[in-house]
Amino acid sequence: MSNTDIPIGGMCDPAFVAVEDTFRENFASRQEIGAAVCVYKDGEKVVDLWGGHRDEARTEPWEENTIVLMNSVVKAMCALTVHMLADRGQVDLDAPVADYWPEFAQNGKENILVRHVQGHECGAIFSDSAKPGDWFDYPAQCAAIAAQAPAFPAGTKGAYNTINIGFILGEVVRNVTGKSIGTYLREEISEPLGAEYNLGLTPDEAALCATMHTNPENKFWSTGAQPGSNLHRAWSGRPDRDDLLNCTEIREGELPAFGGHGNARGAARIYAMLAGNGEVDGLRLLKPETVARASQLVWEGVCYMTDWPLRMGLGFEQNSPPYIAMGENMNAFGKLGSGGALAFCDRERNLAFSYCTNFQCEGAGTGIRCRLLGEAAAGIAPAWTADA
Repeated sequence: MSNTDIPIGGMCDPAFVAVEDTFRENFASRQEIGAAVCVYKDGEKVVDLWGGHRDEARTEPWEENTIVLMNSVVKAMCALTVHMLADRGQVDLDAPVADYWPEFAQNGKENILVRHVQGHECGAIFSDSAKPGDWFDYPAQCAAIAAQAPAFPAGTKGAYNTINIGFILGEVVRNVTGKSIGTYLREEISEPLGAEYNLGLTPDEAALCATMHTNPENKFWSTGAQPGSNLHRAWSGRPDRDDLLNCTEIREGELPAFGGHGNARGAARIYAMLAGNGEVDGLRLLKPETVARASQLVWEGVCYMTDWPLRMGLGFEQNSPPYIAMGENMNAFGKLGSGGALAFCDRERNLAFSYCTNFQCEGAGTGIRCRLLGEAAAGIAPAWTADA
């Protein structure tokens, strides 16, 4: 299929034409199957593009309302729900997790604070008693997390919490509000903002999903498959099935570690609220001081879980070029999904960006397609070529 045959829809402000040019080039030269990209500037949507196909055979066009698995982008969304509860005085980030989830206090975890979990430095990163399939059995996965001793004392190491963070924060939200974390996210964030991003889809929403296609060059997933790696150990509850990324359980169930689905438009709108210090289109969800706290850097260095360099904040990854690039401002923050999706904001420029795809990226970070789009949105001259 030639570049001119690839269906592209949406709009792009002329000031951001580099984003559209890069988006089209991704299909022409970088193996893109289906994708969307959205940019907000000063609270206004300036880029909203979608294109390609929902399937690898390229028979089903990616449409305006198509959604897709955005993997670990949801971790920051889960963190955002807890920041909202803190904003409302219902959760204290400096309180022990066990104040909200008493079962968590087992085996030396009684002094782990909520902020330790938010900042990926809690040590509660493994669940060795979890059996294959427990990711889809919420109570069983939570029980395995509660029974596990921490890998290190809280606050002493930075370790990307690949699975447990979603369940731990989910139990905080559930015990405080009586709602699942997916329901709280939908009712308090996505629906008020009109954002197409949710954890736990309705059947009608699931019907809008593009098929996620794996990439053998994705190092995050290949590392997780290697026995002896910390990622492999952390994935003890992983279901043993070939359709993991596209099954009904991950779409309609609530897997708060990486099961969030949406599109670039939906994620960018949520981050536009953060870029606006808690407000977008006159709708305020958070106090400015809450957003400032959420944006702070907690640690930077080599991650204990992945052995990759990372800069981490309170539930959000900080700009970490070239692994997770978010423009030139090192205070930008957001979240990468291992499939190649990214959402971030730059509060100093009041800029929000998101990209999603149904073809996993290569390497261990955002991959070239996402990186080049983010650079274009931030006005950075391309540093990579199509051959990189």
